[in-house]
Amino acid sequence: MSAIYKIIDKKKLDIVKRPISKAHGLPNECYTNKDYTLIERKKIFENKWTVVGVASSLPNIGDVKPFNLLGLPLFLIRNKKNQIKVFHNVCSHRGVKLIDKKSNIRNVIRCPYHSWSYTSEGKLIATPHIGGMNKHSSPKFKKEKSNLKEIRSYVWLDLIFVNISKNEIPFEKYIKPLSDRWAKFWKTNDRKLINHANDFGYFKLNAKCNWKFAIENYCESYHLPWVHPGLNSYSKIEDHYHIQGLPNRFAGQGTVVYNPRFKSNLKFPTFPNWPKDQEHIAEYVALFPNVMLGIHKDHFYAYWLEPVNNEYTKEHMEIFYVGNEAANSKKFKSLRKQNFELWKGVQSEDLNIIEGMQDGRKSPSYNGGNFSPVMDNPTHHFHKWVANNIMT
Repeated sequence: MSAIYKIIDKKKLDIVKRPISKAHGLPNECYTNKDYTLIERKKIFENKWTVVGVASSLPNIGDVKPFNLLGLPLFLIRNKKNQIKVFHNVCSHRGVKLIDKKSNIRNVIRCPYHSWSYTSEGKLIATPHIGGMNKHSSPKFKKEKSNLKEIRSYVWLDLIFVNISKNEIPFEKYIKPLSDRWAKFWKTNDRKLINHANDFGYFKLNAKCNWKFAIENYCESYHLPWVHPGLNSYSKIEDHYHIQGLPNRFAGQGTVVYNPRFKSNLKFPTFPNWPKDQEHIAEYVALFPNVMLGIHKDHFYAYWLEPVNNEYTKEHMEIFYVGNEAANSKKFKSLRKQNFELWKGVQSEDLNIIEGMQDGRKSPSYNGGNFSPVMDNPTHHFHKWVANNIMT
């Protein structure tokens, strides 16, 4: 019997995959059970392309930072070839964690225990006294067999994706359905124009809930009138449409009335090839498992999730603009601040709701919930994706 069925009755997962009018949502165990979370880490976060950070947070050669993925220690580094690489954060000698804080490695990655040292490419180059005092090599030990273990990674739109198990399709194929969808809005050259704002370009929220609540909430616009009354006053629920990507890797919503309302006559530059007849279109897509994307004619954001445990998630917002002037000049600083405050306000409004959902999942009377057959399609899309992957 699969380990998952020792935690969750298979019937509870089968019902998730039914047509939406006959389906229930994921059962409570998917949000509250610690043993389930370990299975989910393997089946979803290790097996799929998962976001672990942004390349712009490592601007200089030698910049390094640790990342913990549900208990799995990793580190990210910009190596001497100016490449972003990701490694398992453990010395190949006695298993000590190598990187414990963000820093800059000028020369080598040095283990604090016995001073074994590695290059920024993960190559083991120094093993002090390994053959005895003042004997730093040994014919019985081959350094090349003890290099750091690199993790398959890819940088797309500044986002650092990893596929830890190395068994997913190449990232270019994985992202193609979404990339093709958005090709009508921005061409390849347009995407190269995005710049991360150094001020008002990042915020973090701490959510006392399971990571999945953030994704399923983001997928739908059904909650707008009650949770986001300010936003709904000019981008109403009826102005939105559903997005359900096939193959099933993303879901979300779009609006047909995007129109920034900043207190200024100044406007952000727009993507050069964004169609004039679609300038009021904006799309908000959750790319499974853990990043929520927002594409607009004048800016782009990535809201990525760092799951800490089954009941706690760090939410990271990264905001990008068209060209460096829009992203970092004084000229646009007031607009950046207003846009920052808009999105931080919206995401903060969601926080109380998704934390309340976590509390509600402690009720044994709840069966996973019933879906609106009209309004909840993107959320059901995500629930099916989770169920299919943990049952595989």
